[in-house]
This record gives sequence, C-alpha cells and structure tokens, in this order.
Amino acid sequence: MRHEAATQQISEADAKHAARIWFPPPCGLRRRLLQALDAMSNAAVLDAELQRLAMCRCEKIELAGLFARNPTAHKWKAFNRTIVLRELIYWRFHDLLVQVQLLASQKHALGARILLRSALETVAMLVFINFKMQQVLDGKVGFQEFGDSTSKLLLGSRDESTSLEAINILTVLKKCGSKHPGLVQLHELLCEAAHPNFDGLLGGYGETDHKNHVTHFVNSWKERWGVDQYQAVVQCISTFEHEYNDVWPPLYESLERWVEHNDADFEAQQNGI
Repeated sequence: MRHEAATQQISEADAKHAARIWFPPPCGLRRRLLQALDAMSNAAVLDAELQRLAMCRCEKIELAGLFARNPTAHKWKAFNRTIVLRELIYWRFHDLLVQVQLLASQKHALGARILLRSALETVAMLVFINFKMQQVLDGKVGFQEFGDSTSKLLLGSRDESTSLEAINILTVLKKCGSKHPGLVQLHELLCEAAHPNFDGLLGGYGETDHKNHVTHFVNSWKERWGVDQYQAVVQCISTFEHEYNDVWPPLYESLERWVEHNDADFEAQQNGI
C-alpha cells in the first residue's frame, strides 16, 4: 500500500532538516558500560546508561519528513511502519529496563528477571525487523510479504483486539538464534524464572537439608542472580545498541534504494497491470 499524500510539496528547508536529523547518534552503550565497571557500582552504571537512553529517544516521526527524505520509497506504507516500529521498540525497551532497575534496587530480583525477559523479547523484535529487511534485499521474500510482516508486528494481537494476528515471539526468537545464539539461551534461562518450574519454585524459595530431611523456605533470588542479572542487562543493551545503531540504518537505506529501483514494478502491481 502507498500513501496517497505522497505528492504533497515539501520545502527545501524541510528536506535538509529531515536529512540532518534522520538517524540518532550512536550512544556507545556497550563501551561505556564495560569501561565504567571498575569505577562505579553496577546500579550506578545502569542508572547513567538509562539516563542516556532516555535522552536519545526519538520524540516523533513526521510523514512529511519521510517524503522529504525519499519521496519514491516513502510513498509505500511499509517504510513508515518500519521506522515507527524501530522507535516504539526503543521506547518500550527503555521503559522496561527502567522498571527492571527499579525492582532490582528494591531487591525484587524475581520481578526484575521477568521484566528483563520482556525487554529481551523487545530487542528480538528489532533483530527480526532487520532480518526481514535483509531477506527482501537478498530476494528471499517479496516487498508485499515484508509489508505484511510490518503490519502484523505493529498491529497484531493475541486477544483479537485488532484484525491482525500477532507474530509469535518464539518465531521471532528462532530467527534471532543464528545471529545472536546467546540471546536465545538467555531467554530460556529467564523463562525458567518466569515459570513455576524448578528454578521458579525450589530454586528460588527452597533450601533442602538432605542430611536432616528438612526443607527450609527463603527468598534467595538476589543472592543467586545478582551478578548474573547485571551481565544479562549488559548483554541486552549491547545487542540493542548494535541492531539499532549499526545494523538498522544501512539496511533501511539499502532498502530505500532497492524500492526506488523497483518502483515501476510495484506501481504496476498496485494498479493490476
């Protein structure tokens, strides 16, 4: 589908402004996280990084700016959905990490791990979008299929509150596995905390004295996962930074050029020619 407003006039000043502000500057999160370990506590390091993430958030996407950037490519709605998805993922990822940090600071380690799983799944969505863009460029999926995927990612639901069915998160994670196997392994580990399995029950709340045949009950989440929790957050932020700053922009720009080259074919398909 294309935007019918694609023919609107954009001033030269608007076009220059759109080109200048298009991609946010890299935050350098992973480098600063690792360098700060010896100088600050884990909590202080993460607090500082979350403040930087907040300052880097995109506050709006204007369709006029997209047209000014590339009127041929951005008359197709899939491009708008893709950039909006990217920034929604940023906002959700940051919000979840703020709450992870808040819970961890109050020693609510279980809740922090469950929310960290949600943050990881949010990162996986960005990896999935990048994977889909690469598939289009490689000729493995068509542009229409890519557009359908962006619609499901943006508007899909599991409770039928929208007309589109959401893409299953396990499908998303499966596509991430070949590129970020550590991310999938971390998700499986966090799922054990979220579910009432061994880790979620006996591992988190019980200590068995086999000699005296006694089970003691105690909340041991922070003692078991305190250090690992920090490393897991670092892994999530590092993956997010890489996919957001390093992978997405060149893929998106390549896709713009690819659509420009194939625009006549898309118009013919749209008009049933």
